[in-house]
Amino acid sequence: MKTARTFAAEAFGTFLLLLGGPGTAVLVPGFEGKAFMVSLAFGFALLVAAYTVGPVSGCHINPAVTIGLAVAKKIDQKLVPVYIAAQLAGAALGGLVIMLVANGIKGGFDPGVGNFAVNGWDALSPGGYGFASMAIIEIVLTAVLVYVVLSTGRSNFAPGFGGLVAGVTLALIHMISIPVDNTSVNPARSFGMAIFAGGDSLTQLWAFFVFPILGGAVGTLVHRYIND
Repeated sequence: MKTARTFAAEAFGTFLLLLGGPGTAVLVPGFEGKAFMVSLAFGFALLVAAYTVGPVSGCHINPAVTIGLAVAKKIDQKLVPVYIAAQLAGAALGGLVIMLVANGIKGGFDPGVGNFAVNGWDALSPGGYGFASMAIIEIVLTAVLVYVVLSTGRSNFAPGFGGLVAGVTLALIHMISIPVDNTSVNPARSFGMAIFAGGDSLTQLWAFFVFPILGGAVGTLVHRYIND
């Protein structure tokens, strides 16, 4: 029963993250400052999820966070596949709903790499950044995210503020890195959009599993060195 509830909570939380972040990026018309709005949308979505599904599953809603917590031995290792499967399922459902809603616009909507909030480098980078920039930013910022998540779980952290700090951190991460690669730091977020956009976003998808997961492990090691 606990495993089923954990799966449902993680799937719903990741679904909410996709609706909040990429949903805002896809459905809201472009305007100056939209990247700031999208950054806040990601942060608010995580904040809401943290306080709603967090008591059930911990609100990882991100395979890199789950693996980082597993490396830190903060969760049952046997639950890692359950978390990741739920996150990918929730992300796919979120991407599907965004596509269905977008398709209701006059003239229709054809999801692709240019209009579906996918992650990537070179031609897919909003600012024209290359592979090395993408790899560095994903490793560093995912490490920051996992470090923050681990820090909020410490016994001496202010009770009740974990979700707020995590949400603000994710918003800050997006403010920094949207121009570089549209910000992943979350393999599920990248997966949920790329499977519908196709093209180069699918070809490049592997990197948004490898580098965020590597960054999550780095964040765990940094946290262990500083705090433990």
